[in-house]
Amino acid sequence: MNLDRVERLIGADNLSLLKTKRVGIVGLGSGGGFVALTLAMSGVGKFVLVDDDLLESTNIARHVADTRFIGQPKVQAVAELIRARNPEAEIEVRFGRIEQHMDALDNIDLLISGVDGEGPKYVLNQACLKRNLTAVYAGVYERGEGGDVVVIHPYDGPCYACWAAELREGLAISTLPAGEELDYGMIGKDGTLEAEPGLWLHVARVAATQADLALNELLATTNIYKHMPANTVILANTALEILSGHISQPYSAEWVSIERDPNCLVCGDALRNDLSSEASTNLSLDDLMSASGLTLEGNAEENEQ
Repeated sequence: MNLDRVERLIGADNLSLLKTKRVGIVGLGSGGGFVALTLAMSGVGKFVLVDDDLLESTNIARHVADTRFIGQPKVQAVAELIRARNPEAEIEVRFGRIEQHMDALDNIDLLISGVDGEGPKYVLNQACLKRNLTAVYAGVYERGEGGDVVVIHPYDGPCYACWAAELREGLAISTLPAGEELDYGMIGKDGTLEAEPGLWLHVARVAATQADLALNELLATTNIYKHMPANTVILANTALEILSGHISQPYSAEWVSIERDPNCLVCGDALRNDLSSEASTNLSLDDLMSASGLTLEGNAEENEQ
């Protein structure tokens, strides 16, 4: 792949650095697939892709893969699309749920969460804390009205668990009933996950922001790293009252900082020094979800459609 224009933008040394970076992407649906291909086209050279879903005809309107890949694993389709752009890319493909492939998170430089369900996000959150691994999470609101992206640095700010609890309590989108912020699907009034997607262009705007922030994190040691105003950006695709009393106009964005909760069940001070302790491992997923005001109904799908 000819990356001449990328090199002219970021410099030869920085492009060489990106080629050595190993990025893990869990969930290769419409958001994760977009991020994977975007990072590959931006110079990232190594990928670990994890997903357990097959591409269906209904996915085509909201996915980087086309009809050639119907019936194939999404993870394999995205891997082939990356190779078509960059035959030199190193790609490790894992077909299955992340719970079956936790070792895929070893020896990566950054994690991208493209999963749909909250359950897998809590699994990823704990894994990242144990590995001191930075992760970038994204979510799209009901009908694509907006979305959010957060960069989680272990113990330097919130973990995903206390971030989600605070965001949903303090920054509820007022055009939705309280508690209905979502992650590639709608969180209903009873806290269960329900699919209600927007157009791919709405997903792509949020995914592009996730990819851009991920790229910035990969370049954290360089002279072109950009310090962001806060750890969370909330995007409005339509007019939204993101902050109380203030209407964010369509295509605008608001930066907010979410602080770490010292009493968090996952990253709180009591568990910080030993995540492998009995106290930590005895915490159930239900306990962690309850702390963020969520419940699971059945088995939440891992991947965005």
